[in-house]
Amino acid sequence: MPEIDTGDTAWILASAVLVMFMTPGLALFYGGLVRSKNVVGTIMQSFFALGLVSVVFMMLGYTLAFGSDIAQVVGGFDFSFLSGVGAEPSDLAPTIPHSAYMVFQLMFAVITPALITGAVAERMKFKGWIIFLTLWSLLVYSPVAHWVWGGGWLGADGVGALDFAGGTVVHMNAGIAALACVLYLGKRRGYPQDAMRPHNVPMVVIGASILWFGWFGFNAGSALAANGLAGSAFVATHLGAAAAMLGWLIPEWMQHKAPTAIGAATGAVAGLVAITPAAGYVEPWAAVIIGFAGGLICYIAVSLKGRLKYDDSLDVVGVHFVGGLVGALLTGVFATTAINEAGADGLLYGNPGQLGKQAIAAVGTTVYSLIATFVILFITDKLVGGLRVSEDEELSGLDLSQHSETAYTAEGGGTSIHA
Repeated sequence: MPEIDTGDTAWILASAVLVMFMTPGLALFYGGLVRSKNVVGTIMQSFFALGLVSVVFMMLGYTLAFGSDIAQVVGGFDFSFLSGVGAEPSDLAPTIPHSAYMVFQLMFAVITPALITGAVAERMKFKGWIIFLTLWSLLVYSPVAHWVWGGGWLGADGVGALDFAGGTVVHMNAGIAALACVLYLGKRRGYPQDAMRPHNVPMVVIGASILWFGWFGFNAGSALAANGLAGSAFVATHLGAAAAMLGWLIPEWMQHKAPTAIGAATGAVAGLVAITPAAGYVEPWAAVIIGFAGGLICYIAVSLKGRLKYDDSLDVVGVHFVGGLVGALLTGVFATTAINEAGADGLLYGNPGQLGKQAIAAVGTTVYSLIATFVILFITDKLVGGLRVSEDEELSGLDLSQHSETAYTAEGGGTSIHA
């Protein structure tokens, strides 16, 4: 009979708190990047996910992701409404209470769809977001989580792809869904002719700092124990973010003759994305390479957005999809069993097949998420009579049109028109 370890339990609960704090951090990061008339609407989309997805995950999301396996595609209904998820440990994490494992995974389920909001910022109806959020969490996030972590076809019991903390499950999944949303909704009115500059740079940096802080729980917590692997993942996470900041700022400085605070913040986030799948499998020096590559390649991807003529408002595709892809593939190069015996050696350690497995996971996640997201968008669009706000609502801003409040007044405080 497995026994609960109090140290492991304490670390997982602390990690769950850190991951929970990432969603408000994301709200501030995105909120600072939009125009002032849309900051409340943007923050609300992420903050609301904490409420809705938590309830949805409790009812069905957790069991679809981690319930007994059905054909390596989805989990069964044995954990519906958290039936049997209590103080006893489980096979999923034998040294912590099942409830602790569940709530840690719940925080991942919350932030993943919240990432998508950066791509559709300033133009989606809030009631449409509610329906989309519910359907996407159940029909896209939970199955992909099962594929990789719950006994499905991509994980250890199937293809054997490595994803320590969510490069495919979280970042590629949300990133390609963001692209589907951008293509379905179309460009913001006035893009790219009108200036749509970030309205609050300090807010962006504060949000990125919270994300960096919370990411230690995201990655090091995925060791599911307070042990050496958690320490290794912690170090890799920090080094990946640090190196990515440099990988972003160097080409930005060369191209635009100035390093920007937004560039530093975005570069760090790109590195955190890239190191996520690899954090528990690679040496510190490899984390630096992965992070730097993530920052550099994501900068290039974001720079190409204008040429490709799609309006990804806050660069979710260029940072999360591309960064997740870079990290997933480089995990197949730099992974080593010297760091994690439960993982695998990568290309650099004599196992080129691992790179192929990573590519299969990347392609499988991308294709499914892209198609399923388009279907969910179509359904939601019909249910709400149009996913996109009207021209007048978009011009006045989502703060007023969707929430009847503004972020700022002449006195510096927020207000509601109902006050």
